[in-house]
Amino acid sequence: MLILGIETATMTGGVALVNEERVISEYTLNVRTTHTARLMPAIDLILRDSSVDKGEIDGIAISMGPGSFTGLRIGMATAKGLVLGLDIPLLGVPTLDALARNIPFAMYQICPMLDARKKEVYYSLFRYEGSGEHAGSPLRQAPYQVVPPDELVRRIDEKTIFLGDAVDVYRDFVSEKLGELALFAPDAQRLPRAATVAEMGLLKLKAGEHLDIAAAEPIYIRPSDAELSLTARRKK
Repeated sequence: MLILGIETATMTGGVALVNEERVISEYTLNVRTTHTARLMPAIDLILRDSSVDKGEIDGIAISMGPGSFTGLRIGMATAKGLVLGLDIPLLGVPTLDALARNIPFAMYQICPMLDARKKEVYYSLFRYEGSGEHAGSPLRQAPYQVVPPDELVRRIDEKTIFLGDAVDVYRDFVSEKLGELALFAPDAQRLPRAATVAEMGLLKLKAGEHLDIAAAEPIYIRPSDAELSLTARRKK
């Protein structure tokens, strides 16, 4: 099975190709250019450099959020267009779950957190438990939430590994409030990776789990500014 992974939930965009044996190719770009401008060229690049034709892909895994509203919409629209054209499954991977998987077999609680703007963060909590099929994947311990960072740190009472782009913004704050309870992932594991999204998509494909293309939507958690403005106008 050959899976194309797409990650556009944050400014760090990426695409990757994986099969059941290895990561074949991965492209990551952490710069301030729009996903609209770079996503399709990145997909074409890794397919060409990997000598893979689009028709060989068995499924497309998309990072579903939470994250940047614009980035999520671009990623989902691109993935839907590709799976419709290729007649292959669309595989949805929550962004926070994929982030947590960047830290393998951790002995401490894992807290992926993404900058939600408006002085808030998206987050959840994960830990490794069990054996067998669950041994290699962290299990989510809390719902996906959006809260101010001071509310998040009040909910942490044990050593916790933090990762995600919100670390760039709130690392000093988290360190000050939590002291030795706060651990931070290395830079190479701190941001979303398309290869992780693709690997998790491969697991979903093997399990027969895929999205309804027509109904599939990103995980937003909260309404966008446009939706809030529309609701406010309707109330007038």
